[in-house]
Amino acid sequence: MKEMHVTPIPPEVLAQIRADIKSALTRLAPYRLALTPDERHKMLKMGDKTLSFVEKAQNYIHLYPSLCPSYLDIAGFDSDMSDAIGLRSIHIAARQLSDSIDDTMMAAGSDAYRTALVFYNAVKVAATQNVPGAKEIYADLKARFPGTRHKKREPLPSDGDAAL
Repeated sequence: MKEMHVTPIPPEVLAQIRADIKSALTRLAPYRLALTPDERHKMLKMGDKTLSFVEKAQNYIHLYPSLCPSYLDIAGFDSDMSDAIGLRSIHIAARQLSDSIDDTMMAAGSDAYRTALVFYNAVKVAATQNVPGAKEIYADLKARFPGTRHKKREPLPSDGDAAL
């Protein structure tokens, strides 16, 4: 695996991005919905394959209004389509942003973790050589090391304790 180094991101750039995201959320607030997982599951979903179908239906509704049932809200349908298509482009951009942030965060975290491990191993060696302060640092870091922890095993029940 090739080693990657993340270009440091200035704090003011991160602050501006947070402000931009907050601003976008604020502007969308009057229009946003919060669906429950059950609502999301039960809802019809318009994706790439169904988008073409829905667009064709919209065109036909306007070309042949006499075929449209009187109970259909055509203005509401047009509004929903406009929102769905408008939000789709924002969704694609937001996914690209999210993927980019995720990749950069993962690379930065990997670099930081690798550096911490190099330091940890150096302190570990220094502790075995009685370098002043190394044992305390090693003990502190060892207590926080994310390695596997062994759980205490529950004692096996005796024959008299076995469940029936």
